Amino acid sequence: MTEQEKFLVEGIRTRLESVLPTEKFVPLHEPYFVGNEQKYVDECIQTGWVSSVGKFVDRFENDLAEYAGVKRAVAVANGTSALHISLVAINVKPDDEILAPALTFIATANAVAYCGAVPHFVDSAYNTLGLDPKKLDDYLADISEMRGGVCYNRVTGRRIYAVIPMHTFGHSIDNDALAAVAEKYNLIIVEDCAESIGSRYKGVHTGNFGRLAALSFNGNKTITTGGGGAVLTNDEALGKFIKHLTTQAKIPHRWEFSHDHVGYNYRMPNINAALGCAQLEQLDGFIACKRALADRYKNLFDGLDGVKFFVEPSFDTSNYWLNALMLEPEHAHLRDDLLTELNGHNIMSRPAWNLMYTLPMYADCPRMNCDAAEDISRRLVNIPSSVSLIEGR
Repeated sequence: MTEQEKFLVEGIRTRLESVLPTEKFVPLHEPYFVGNEQKYVDECIQTGWVSSVGKFVDRFENDLAEYAGVKRAVAVANGTSALHISLVAINVKPDDEILAPALTFIATANAVAYCGAVPHFVDSAYNTLGLDPKKLDDYLADISEMRGGVCYNRVTGRRIYAVIPMHTFGHSIDNDALAAVAEKYNLIIVEDCAESIGSRYKGVHTGNFGRLAALSFNGNKTITTGGGGAVLTNDEALGKFIKHLTTQAKIPHRWEFSHDHVGYNYRMPNINAALGCAQLEQLDGFIACKRALADRYKNLFDGLDGVKFFVEPSFDTSNYWLNALMLEPEHAHLRDDLLTELNGHNIMSRPAWNLMYTLPMYADCPRMNCDAAEDISRRLVNIPSSVSLIEGR
């Protein structure tokens, strides 16, 4: 590194040290338990209702649907199972192509592969870090054709059936623009909301813009159930069907084991739902803290040449699940030096995910030119984002 480059890397670290408790290790995102978590979990243990049925599962689903403003929520084992069952429910077939961002967590692509379908990777937008609807529209105009109202890839001959936008680090994509593209090409939208609980696009909670949406409540998410996820939908019949599929497609009966579909043991246990109920009670407060932390970071890095703090797009009120720094293009080569510097000084940081088509199992999948995703991946660094980092919490 040159002296100027060293000054930038050390400057980022010292600014973070000025607002973080670096006398101890600062994780990227840790859970925060200050409400009724212990009380509700103890009730499960005391009553024996710890497995996949119980009052907290019903309550969590109802509370979650009300919070997100959807008609139905189905609690499941994790975010990946939420994505998978969503694709099963919309009847994704083997060899269908499913459009998904190249810049995403691997669960997005894996859920497609579980169905025997083919991920088809698309580029990201700089203002959201998520799928770019305008580029997607232009790309589909070049490589697809409509036959009887169905979109086909002219190159592979396969049906292009659905699109999975992922709201990266909690920042919503441009949902209206994607809806227009989906209508034009007759694509089903399944939102990957694993990171965006509490985020709102033009005042409407993410998860309301697709036929289905998947949430994650892993231990590092804005709220957690330990492990866990959920499917959101405004289609009551589809929600009922998903609930059925995730309970092994068992037909209700007092004693008989009868099943009418290939089902999945994707249920969320009651003890996990109890944790989720307590966390959901505090969600608005958590988001207020996370947005305050984002404001603190924005002010902290204003005026430091060479790096910018990523801020929500104009149409979004983000939960800022993971805060992100973006090195200027001329400093992209310093990303790993910055990661080494921060992690070496008790400040956990990480890059964005490896792009999906750089992984061996997805290397041969179809994709568009992903210059923006590649550029973002080279320059982005996530920094600590826990609720507890705001004073007084």
